[in-house]
Amino acid sequence: MSLSKRTHPSTVLYQGPDNPRPFPALSACEHYAGSEKLITKALALQADLGPIFDLTCDCEDGAPTGRERQHAEMVASFIMSQANLHDRVGARIHDITHPHWTDDLETIIGIAGTRLAYLVFPKVRGIDDVVVQLAALRDAQAAHGIIREIPVHVLIETPGGLREAWQIATLPSVESIDFGLMDYVSAHHGAIPASAMRSPKQFEHPLIVRAKTEVAAAALGNGIVPTHNICVEIQDTEVVRADARRARQDFGFLRMWSIHPTQILPIVEAMRPDFAEVTEAADILFAAQNADWGPIQHAGKLHDRASFRYYWDILRRAHVNGMQLPEIAEERFFN
Repeated sequence: MSLSKRTHPSTVLYQGPDNPRPFPALSACEHYAGSEKLITKALALQADLGPIFDLTCDCEDGAPTGRERQHAEMVASFIMSQANLHDRVGARIHDITHPHWTDDLETIIGIAGTRLAYLVFPKVRGIDDVVVQLAALRDAQAAHGIIREIPVHVLIETPGGLREAWQIATLPSVESIDFGLMDYVSAHHGAIPASAMRSPKQFEHPLIVRAKTEVAAAALGNGIVPTHNICVEIQDTEVVRADARRARQDFGFLRMWSIHPTQILPIVEAMRPDFAEVTEAADILFAAQNADWGPIQHAGKLHDRASFRYYWDILRRAHVNGMQLPEIAEERFFN
């Protein structure tokens, strides 16, 4: 069979009403930067390392009081700039209770809606907040003639948001549910100790464990990405790596925030798929494609389209996180 006649997995594995939509292929690290200086540095690093991390420009915590509009304009200009080589720059707007959230949204969509990678909605109190903000996003897109779907990431950092995480995860355009640890702890009025804002307590306190597992389950149960909270340690990269590894292996998170450039590579490395599983995924998908995606045997085990989708997700995650794939995998699936 010639290379041109082979059916690509993205075409064949998600056909029919009973099959899930393709799982979002997002990098394992989402790096936050709020000032012009830090955004410039992050874009330079992204240019150097490649799109193995996404950059979120922060209007919520980054904007000086009284200069919110100017800050949003600055963010939009970076998204539209030549420095944004990979079109993997998103933005976090103010929360829905802030008087400038609609200005943030209108400004960023109006200037940079054609290249905005995603929009982050913080501190949602429940599904109603997300519905209102999604409607505002659609209105802004219509006003500026932008017909592409702009993905939305919803930040769960309140008890109300957690209570309705499953409903939020079903909404159109939502591709990630993020957990905000610091604000979530603060929202409990001292009932959760400050030590739960960092390791090891953040992985042990029952109320935090419950919140993290619920966020991950809601996201994964609806075919979207669960994103883990920050690590407050910015000097010891082994602490960052350990947090990312535990978030991935013990809680099912597939992505994690970074708040300092030194955190990016430890997060990416800890959250990448296992190399042996990536190699196995490539072998299984080669054989499946050669068999026109009918059932196959590999290493004495039967595989069909259900397992093909699993291994395709593994291979896509490996690719987006910069792992070196077998040359034939790059040729067949990603060129």
